[in-house]
Amino acid sequence: MDIKQKNAGIAAREKWDAIAKPLGSLGLLEESIVRIAALTGNADVRLDKRCVLVLCADNGVVAEGVTQTDSSVTMSVARNLVRRQTSVCRMAAAARADVYPVDMGMNTRPDFAGLIDKRVANGTENFLEKPAMTREQAEIAVKNGVALAHDMKSRGYNIIATGEMGIGNTTTSSALCAALLGLPVEEVTGRGSGLSDAGLQRKIDVIRRGIARHITEETDTLGALAALGGFDIAGMAGIFIGGALTRIPVLIDGFISAVAALVAVRLRPACAPALLASHISGEPAGIAVLNALGLKPLINAEMRLGEGTGAVAALPLFDLALAVYHGSSSFADIGVAQYTPQ
Repeated sequence: MDIKQKNAGIAAREKWDAIAKPLGSLGLLEESIVRIAALTGNADVRLDKRCVLVLCADNGVVAEGVTQTDSSVTMSVARNLVRRQTSVCRMAAAARADVYPVDMGMNTRPDFAGLIDKRVANGTENFLEKPAMTREQAEIAVKNGVALAHDMKSRGYNIIATGEMGIGNTTTSSALCAALLGLPVEEVTGRGSGLSDAGLQRKIDVIRRGIARHITEETDTLGALAALGGFDIAGMAGIFIGGALTRIPVLIDGFISAVAALVAVRLRPACAPALLASHISGEPAGIAVLNALGLKPLINAEMRLGEGTGAVAALPLFDLALAVYHGSSSFADIGVAQYTPQ
C-alpha cells in the first residue's frame, strides 16, 4: 500500500468518525468503505458503475455422478444469462449492475452470441483419471481472469461482483478447500444442488480419492488448482488478482468464489486488500474459507444459489452506506462535540 492509499483510508475513517452518530455504529458497512478508499487511493468513494462477471465452465468430475443434473445445464443457464433471465440478472437489474457472462471453458462452444470468450478448453478432465487441467491451462485461466478485471477497468466500472455457473463446481471447490486448508473432506462438502444422502457420500468419496491421487506435501497452490479445480475457479482467482492490480474492489460471492479468492491470495498475497466478502454461503465450509481470508461477510441469509447472487445482494448495502457517508450532517454541523474513543 502506497502513501496515497494509506492516507485515503485514514481520511475515510476520519470522515466516518465526524458524522453525527456513534463511532463505528455502521460496523462492516463503514469498514468496507474505508477498505475501498484505501484500495483506490481516494476517500471520495463512488460505486456508481458496477458489474457482475459470471464465469461459465464445465467440470469433468461430473462423470462420477457427483451432481443431480448433467453438464448440459451449464450451457442452458449460460444461454439464459445472455437472455438476462436468470436469478442474478433480475437481482442485478434491481441493483443497477451490468451482467457479463463469460465462457471460460464449457464442454462445447456456444452457438449463440453474448458471452465474453475466455475459454481455455472444452471443459476440464475428470480429476479421478488425470489432473483437471495442466499447469499451463491453469495459468492461462488465471491470466484470462486478470484480463477481465483490466477490461472492466477500461469500461469505467468501480466495483466487480464475481459469479460462476458450472455443474460440478461445488465438488471442485470442496476438493480445493480441503486440499488448501487441510480440512476433513466431510466437513467441507455439501449437497450442492440437492444430493441425497447416498449422493453426498459418493461426492465425499470422489473428493477423497482425488486428493489422495494428486495432492502431496510438495503440491503448490497452482498445482492444486490444476489438479482439482475448474476454469471458473481459476478465472475468478485471476479477477481478484486483477482487481488489486487495477485498484477495483472485487466482491466475493459464495463458497466457490471464496475458494477462488483463497487461491488468489495464496498465489498473490498482495491482492488481499481488493477482496470484499458479501455473504456466508449455505455450503458447510463457507465460513471456514472466509475465516482463512480474514474477512467478515455483510450478509447471513443462508444463500447458496451461485451466479453472483450473494455478491449482488450486497451492492444495495453499499448504496445505503454511501448515502450516509456522503450526505449526513457532521457533529460540527449540529453543534455537538465529536465523539472520541473512551
